[in-house]
Amino acid sequence: MKRIEINASERYEVLIGTGLLEDAAGLIKALGAGSLMTVSDDNVYPLYGEKLNRRLSDAGLRVSSFVFPHGEKSKNLRVYGELLERMCGEGFTRSDAVIAVGGGVTGDLAGFAAATYQRGIRFVQIPTTLLAAVDSSVGGKTGVDLENGKNQVGSFHQPSLVICDADTLKTLPEEEYTAGCAEVIKYAVIGSRALYDGILQTPVKEQYCGVIGKCVEMKRDFVEKDEFDRGLRMMLNFGHTFGHAAEACSGYSILHGHAVAMGMAAVTKAAAELGLCSDRVYGDVLKILEKYGLPTRIPFRRGEMERAISVDKKAAGGAVRLIVPERIGKCVIKPVAMSEIGLWLEKGGVG
Repeated sequence: MKRIEINASERYEVLIGTGLLEDAAGLIKALGAGSLMTVSDDNVYPLYGEKLNRRLSDAGLRVSSFVFPHGEKSKNLRVYGELLERMCGEGFTRSDAVIAVGGGVTGDLAGFAAATYQRGIRFVQIPTTLLAAVDSSVGGKTGVDLENGKNQVGSFHQPSLVICDADTLKTLPEEEYTAGCAEVIKYAVIGSRALYDGILQTPVKEQYCGVIGKCVEMKRDFVEKDEFDRGLRMMLNFGHTFGHAAEACSGYSILHGHAVAMGMAAVTKAAAELGLCSDRVYGDVLKILEKYGLPTRIPFRRGEMERAISVDKKAAGGAVRLIVPERIGKCVIKPVAMSEIGLWLEKGGVG
């Protein structure tokens, strides 16, 4: 088992290995919470939530569960409110804790409930998707979507513990696996040529623990330097400005990781067209995305994308900050006026 310590506003550990769910009850009990609320979607709960709850109960802990319909469309104020009402109705207090068991939607929703219930209680992340393990379970970003934009309501609230059991990834559908690989590719492009070469040569699924560990270490470094996403941490948004817009245009029918893949391809193509990176860099990004069967073209009209980007939470002061690769392993933050986004989309192949 690998332990990675995160020193943010709350210090906590990320545990990475196999078979960790067998010991999860003991790890969670050590936090000293009085009551626990396990939050999971209707796909993941039968796989892992029920078993975890039994083990928590066997360990002498009071545990309840909140199960919601899977998918991004459940990450909204209504479901968030239902979770809060359940916690309040069962008498949860600030000495209790929430456990998120699932992917990014579950972690964001459960984390936001924990951040705001009685002004903040503890929570534990148990990611069961590759995307959540390498990215969203670490760093404290929590929130829900509004009808007009993704993650428009949220807060920074660090978990008390993250348990990444790579065995849970064995049940991932192929599309969820590739969506997680998109986030791994993001880390490679923004900060590690060695990671890029490693996943180009050997499939991510054949080296889960090593890849998760590397990505978490990279995210730790960004979070510890810029916990509240005001500067350097923005680098983690490579592909996300265009990606979030594509998600919105699809009515959230496109998986987050697949939308990010489209965004990474488009912004790199535009950068190459505008002379900010070489065609070889674009070729390298395209090659790794295609190796993992990820989409590389945004299938929406330029006007739709511009409207979606204009309400993105990263848009401020009439500009957005795009993350542009100079080479594999090195990106820069480039402020782009909203009036120029249409040009970037056009150069990125958006019709």
